[in-house]
Amino acid sequence: MIKKLTKHGNSLALVIDKGILELLHIDADTPLSLDTDGRNLIISPAANPKREKRFAAALDRVNRKYGKALKRLAE
Repeated sequence: MIKKLTKHGNSLALVIDKGILELLHIDADTPLSLDTDGRNLIISPAANPKREKRFAAALDRVNRKYGKALKRLAE
């Protein structure tokens, strides 16, 4: 999909189609992260620190409880 920037005051805006917003569960209140690899602009929903902390805690619990069994399965 090719998009053009739209003038918005003294800035430029990128209008994202509704279908893409729905697919990514993004709305007007979703914080977005803007990154670049030096050539491409990467726009993604900002990381949620609370969710990442809960995930890390859950992963730690699973590893403590099932770590040995998972390691044997991987061999």
